[in-house]
Amino acid sequence: MSGELMASEVAEAPGTFARTAAADLTPALAPLGLTDGNFGGRSAFYTIARGSSDAAATIISYEFMRETGLPMTSLPPSIFSLGAGVKMDGAIALGISQSGASEDLVRSIKGAKAAGAVTVGIVNVEASPVGTAVDALSPIGAGPELAVPATKSVVGSVAAAMALLAALKPAYAPAAKSAAATFAAIGTPAHARAAELQAALAGANHVYVVGRGCGFGAAQEVALKLKETCVLHAEAYSASEVLHGPLQLVKRGLTVLILDTGEESAKASLDAAEARFNATGGKVFRIAASDITADALVPAAAAALLLCVVYPIIREIALSLGMNPDAPETLSKVTQTI
Repeated sequence: MSGELMASEVAEAPGTFARTAAADLTPALAPLGLTDGNFGGRSAFYTIARGSSDAAATIISYEFMRETGLPMTSLPPSIFSLGAGVKMDGAIALGISQSGASEDLVRSIKGAKAAGAVTVGIVNVEASPVGTAVDALSPIGAGPELAVPATKSVVGSVAAAMALLAALKPAYAPAAKSAAATFAAIGTPAHARAAELQAALAGANHVYVVGRGCGFGAAQEVALKLKETCVLHAEAYSASEVLHGPLQLVKRGLTVLILDTGEESAKASLDAAEARFNATGGKVFRIAASDITADALVPAAAAALLLCVVYPIIREIALSLGMNPDAPETLSKVTQTI
């Protein structure tokens, strides 16, 4: 067992966010006509990603839609990597990847560009095939990430998207810079219930990770990390969707982790899910960004902060279960898929 790589990379995540969210991408985007206040006349955003990067894309999508008023959704890579693709005129496509090397993402970015999209790469390896294929880069800036589970690059992906949004919509820039300052000052964030949560998750048979809005993207990432590092069965749900059927599995014994980004519009939904699971016998934990800092954070930054809090807990769970979180035995750092 080790876990030293994951520990060091998780410790670097807040600093990665602070640097990346404060970046000025206007010089990179201006030649593409995207800084005119009207997104260059583009009318939709698409994300292209897999794995942890796709969870980051969910966080990013809610933030972009709230701020731009334009739709943003995930484009399955197989549309271009296995099929003939779709028309992308009037769209901005974001390719999100730590390595920027998976063949399906490379094909998708090239296909989206050929089909009329402006393409932006949110990548950690800037000289990667994705990084060199896009029209512009919003670098993750996490530095080498050697542990198989992505951590600091996921947090950095959210920050890179916030920097991108700040360049597209200058009125958003103060929020991005304020979040960067919070992360720069926060050190290593920890939650008061970390030990209790760790023990509960380590002993769980089934875990639901629940969020809403940007918090749903964080839930997707936490559920994925519990699977890949701890071999725990975990699923992510919207706080609304989980009540439509998945709630019934509480009869088999569930541990429920609710991630609260502080979005006022999501409060009633999270409260309702928490109450239903408590009433039906679930073991429920709710952690909020406001438990860590009194600073006001936009939802995407709050989601990234929650990841910084939960990652160390996941590492400790893996070690307690005899796993090596640095190198899950069936996985590799760069997953090559088509």
